[in-house]
Amino acid sequence: MNDAIRRLRFCYWLGAIVDLAAGVQMLCPPLFAFGMGLGAFHPGADYRYAMGMGASLMFGWTALLLWADRKPIERMGVLPLTVAPVIAGLALNQAAGVSSGFISLVAAAPIWALQTALTGLFLHACFRARDALRRGGGALK
Repeated sequence: MNDAIRRLRFCYWLGAIVDLAAGVQMLCPPLFAFGMGLGAFHPGADYRYAMGMGASLMFGWTALLLWADRKPIERMGVLPLTVAPVIAGLALNQAAGVSSGFISLVAAAPIWALQTALTGLFLHACFRARDALRRGGGALK
């Protein structure tokens, strides 16, 4: 298998695993509280409703990334879409959470590091695949 395709597939699967874990965390407030360093966290119905909506989208994005894996070159545009608006939007939401005092900077920092690493990996994989397509006359197998 071509190196560019291998990189794309790695990114699709890594993104799917991270999104699946985030969706599960959204549906399980004790997991969220543990991950964010929140002591006595007892969310109300409004929080659970909003997180249920968010988890649905996370699980949908998980499926989208796995779908992209089936035709990695043809669907590589899914990775930049994962970076913006998905990862960028989540990072901005975390910044709002830190700014409001809901979560600490210490809790947000590792998540931002993960988001930064995913952004770099996803964009690098796309650029490498596009370069390989240009050099190879459009054929990657």
